[in-house]
Amino acid sequence: MAKIRTGDITTHVQQLAAGAVGGAVPEGEPPVVVLVHGLLTDSLASHYFTLGPALSAAGMDTVMYDLRGHGRTDRPATGYRLENFVEDLALLLDGLGEHRPVHLAGNSFGGTVAAGFAAWHPGRTATVTMIEGEPPVAAWAGRIGDGLAHARRELVHEEAIDWIRERHGAHTARLSRAAGRILATTTLAEDVPAGRLIADDLSALRRPLFALFGGDSGLAAQAPELEARLTECRTAVLPGQGHSVLVEQPARIRDLVLDWVREHHARRSRTPAGAVG
Repeated sequence: MAKIRTGDITTHVQQLAAGAVGGAVPEGEPPVVVLVHGLLTDSLASHYFTLGPALSAAGMDTVMYDLRGHGRTDRPATGYRLENFVEDLALLLDGLGEHRPVHLAGNSFGGTVAAGFAAWHPGRTATVTMIEGEPPVAAWAGRIGDGLAHARRELVHEEAIDWIRERHGAHTARLSRAAGRILATTTLAEDVPAGRLIADDLSALRRPLFALFGGDSGLAAQAPELEARLTECRTAVLPGQGHSVLVEQPARIRDLVLDWVREHHARRSRTPAGAVG
């Protein structure tokens, strides 16, 4: 593990080189995949125990990091707009000396960060995978703003934590208590919905996008619109799964992400230098 200065904070990052956890080291330059976790109850650990080692074993350089305010990354009192999260990622790649276009895979809010990065740094982006995520458009800002405001009101009450413990177990209750502390001690709830957005027509997203959803999640309804609006978009809906599809079906998500990255890395490898792949 390592900590790298990224602007006003220090970011915790873990890297797994291609073949570092088994598997053959690939010939030529491998793709680099950056895994971005979700908001409040998440950290890079969710990728470490699902996608990270598998991607490395399949011959991909893999980067996992804790978002600002999460895990072992610094938690400033302010500075939680989407553009802050995107700039953190750009500075992290700079700090790692990573100049290859990256394949971004983001879970939940991590998918929104990945889409924002692709919109504002298209030259540094190879592909985007959103796992139960949404692009940063106005409707998303309204929904997440309402959800964060509700969480901030409720998670300060011990009765709410007890309710979560009874229905979802002690581990989820601990994560929820920690989420309440983040919301109580930072401006995250106000900042996230007030951040920079992209146009509703998604014209800013010019890199290939793969959107994965659980069939029982309300987010799956956006799949047809994504395919209609984006030039190169693929969607997959896993029946019987909800928002936690990454944790519930890690092998299936792993296979889908591997196929997507391999396909596009091979395509980029065949693209002449200077052309957009």
